[in-house]
Amino acid sequence: QFQLVESGGGLVQPGGSLRLSCTASSFSRFTLTYYAIGWFRQAPGKEREGVLCISRSGDSTIYADSVKGRFTISRDNAANTVYLQMNTLKPEDTANYYCAAHSPGCTDYLHLWHYWGQGTQVTVSS
Repeated sequence: QFQLVESGGGLVQPGGSLRLSCTASSFSRFTLTYYAIGWFRQAPGKEREGVLCISRSGDSTIYADSVKGRFTISRDNAANTVYLQMNTLKPEDTANYYCAAHSPGCTDYLHLWHYWGQGTQVTVSS
C-alpha cells in the first residue's frame, strides 16, 4: 500500500522558516519519482486548499497566490523525498499541511489526488 508521511511541522514565530518533508512510508514499495506531488493545507474551519505542486519532471505549480515569493517546492529523487520550504511565515499560514500524490501530473482538483499523508501541523505565532 502506498502511504505518504509528512514531517517537519511545528511552532514558529512570524517571519521564521520551516521545511516540510514528504516521503513514502518505510514499508511502501513505491517511489515518489513516478508521481506529481502536491502540498495542501487546511486551517480550522476552512476548506483544504492547494499550496504548491511539483511534477515528475520537476516543474512547479503554485496554487496559492499568498505563498508566492515565500514558499518553494523541490524534490530529491535519490532520497525519495519532496520538500516544501516555507520562508517569511505569517500567522495566516497556520494549518495542517498535507502532501499528496497523483500519477498523471499536477492538478488543482483535490478529488483527483490519489494518495494522501496524515498531515503535519504548522503553527505560526509569537
